[in-house]
Amino acid sequence: MKKLILLLSVLLLVSCKKEEKKESLYPESAPTSQTPIELGQEIFEGKGKCFSCHQPEQKIVGPSIQEIANTYKAKKGNIVSFLKDEADPLVDPSQFEVMKTNFPVTKTFSEQELKAVEAYIYSHAK
Repeated sequence: MKKLILLLSVLLLVSCKKEEKKESLYPESAPTSQTPIELGQEIFEGKGKCFSCHQPEQKIVGPSIQEIANTYKAKKGNIVSFLKDEADPLVDPSQFEVMKTNFPVTKTFSEQELKAVEAYIYSHAK
């Protein structure tokens, strides 16, 4: 009987242990020393996984980052609105169906993150 009480006490003690807070892989705010372009590149290559379809200077699945930047700049488009699924595609409308599958990801970005991705894309404009 004493062993049973001891065992239950140990189990109760272990089950009441505080859970450790896990650190997020993608913190809500970027370090203050990080520029918008650096944050945008981090999101583009990490959280957004945009690099899997968009490369800096060549078309893979989607248009190159340079082509996106030049087109949006020339047509005075709004990249942030497009990533929120609030604007029509300007670069390659035929690829829109493929891009649409990524809106659930881009819609989770904060306004700061969206503007950072936009800054990163525009940094490739010629």
